[in-house]
Amino acid sequence: MLSEREVINTLNMLRNEHLDVRTVTLGVSLFDCVSHDIDLFTGNVKAKLHRYASQLVNVCNEVGDKYGIPVVNKRISVSPIAVVGAPFGPDGMVRVCQALDEAAKEAGVDFLGGFSALVEKGFANGDRALIEALPEALATTDRICSSINVASTRSGINMDAVALLGQRILDVAEATRDRDGLGCAKVVVFANAVEDNPFMAGAFHGVGEPECVLNVGVSGPGVVYHALQNVKGQPFDVVAETIKKTAFQITRMGQLVGKEASRRLGVPFGIVDLSLAPTPAVGDSVARILEEMGLEVCGTHGTTAALAMLNDAVKKGGVMASNHVGGLSGAFIPVSEDEGMIAAAEGGTLCLDKLEAMTCVCSVGLDMIAVPGDTSAATISAIIADEAAIGMVNTKTTAVRIIPAPGKTVGDRVEMGGLLGSAPVMPVHDKASEDFIARGGRIPAPLQSLKN
Repeated sequence: MLSEREVINTLNMLRNEHLDVRTVTLGVSLFDCVSHDIDLFTGNVKAKLHRYASQLVNVCNEVGDKYGIPVVNKRISVSPIAVVGAPFGPDGMVRVCQALDEAAKEAGVDFLGGFSALVEKGFANGDRALIEALPEALATTDRICSSINVASTRSGINMDAVALLGQRILDVAEATRDRDGLGCAKVVVFANAVEDNPFMAGAFHGVGEPECVLNVGVSGPGVVYHALQNVKGQPFDVVAETIKKTAFQITRMGQLVGKEASRRLGVPFGIVDLSLAPTPAVGDSVARILEEMGLEVCGTHGTTAALAMLNDAVKKGGVMASNHVGGLSGAFIPVSEDEGMIAAAEGGTLCLDKLEAMTCVCSVGLDMIAVPGDTSAATISAIIADEAAIGMVNTKTTAVRIIPAPGKTVGDRVEMGGLLGSAPVMPVHDKASEDFIARGGRIPAPLQSLKN
C-alpha cells in the first residue's frame, strides 16, 4: 500500500519531472502467417496484427487515464521479417515492409519494429534480401523500424555483414535525402541483440517469445535529476542510494501500467525495461544527471565513471520493483534525443571517441549520431565494428544508429522532429579503414564464448 507521502511524490514526478511510461510494445509472432504467396502472407500479417493490436492504443490511453500516467508511445514488434519472409526477394521484402506500415497505421501505433535480420554467423537468403531492400523499404514507409544483428559473444563478428551495412546505411541516407537522411534513424546494427527489447529502432519479437506478449519501457531522467539536486556535495554512496530509490519508484509504476494493460488486452505481461531514456525536452536529459554529479559538461574526464555508477544504480533499484526485468535496462545515450548531449556535442566536449568509451558501461551503444554526409562506407563499417567488438568481448548488447546526413558537414544540424529530436553533425576521423573492412570474413568469438 502506498503511503500518502509516496503518492504525493509520484504526482510531483508526473507533473514536474517528466515521469512517464516511454513505451508499451506489443510483441506478435508472425510464424503462423508464413506463405510462399506474398499476397497471402501480407494478408495474413495484416489480419493477425489487426486481431491482436487493434485495441492497443485505446487500452494504453485508458490505463494512462486511470492512473494519471502518460503512455507516450504505443508500439508493435513482430518476428524478424528476414525469417518469416525468407521466400521473398528484395522487391517482395519492400512489399512486406509497406504492408507492415499499413498495419501500423491502422492500429494507430507510433512505430512497428521487426524488419530485422540475424546474421551474426552468416547470411540466409532472406537476410540478404531484407538488407538489399532497406533503402526503398524505409524510404517508402513512415513507421517501420529495422535492426540487424551482426555479432554476438557466441559467434564473433560477421565482418561481411558489417562491410555491407556500411554501404547500405549510406544508401538509406541517400534514399531519404529530402528528410536529412531520416531513414537511418530507423536502422540499428546490433551485437548481442535481445529478444524482448521494447525500444525502437531495435525491437523485434524473438523466436523464443510467446505468441503475443506485452513489454513496457519506462523512463524518467528528469526524476533522477531532480532527486540528485537534494544530495549536492554528498558522497557517491548517497548518490547511488538516491538513484536506486528513484529507479524503484519509476519501475514500480511501469509494472503497474504494464500488468493492467496486459490484463485488459488478454495477453501475457512480459518484462519491464527500466532504462533511462531521454527526450529532447529540457529537464529530461541523461547528460544533465551526469553534470549534476559534478561534471562541468557531459563528455569531460569523469563522464564514463559517472555513467557507470548511474547505470548500475538504476538496475539495482529497478530490479526489485518488477517480477521480470528485461530488455536493455540501464542508461541510454542517444545524442539527438538528449538536449544536454546535444549541447555538449555542439560545444566540442562530447565527441565520438568519448561516446564509444561511454558505451562500454551503459545500455546499447552509439545512438542517434549524425556524421557528415560524405563519410565513407568503410568508415561507417569500422564504427560498427568497434562497437560490435565492445559488445562481443564484454558480453553486453551494443548497437550503432548512425545518420550520415546528405549534403551536411560538421557544424550543421540534422532535424528529425518529435522524439527523434535533432543532432549536430559530429566529426569522424579522416584516416581510412578501407583495407581493414575489405578483409571480410568473421572476427572469431572471444574465449568467454566457450562457456557451456
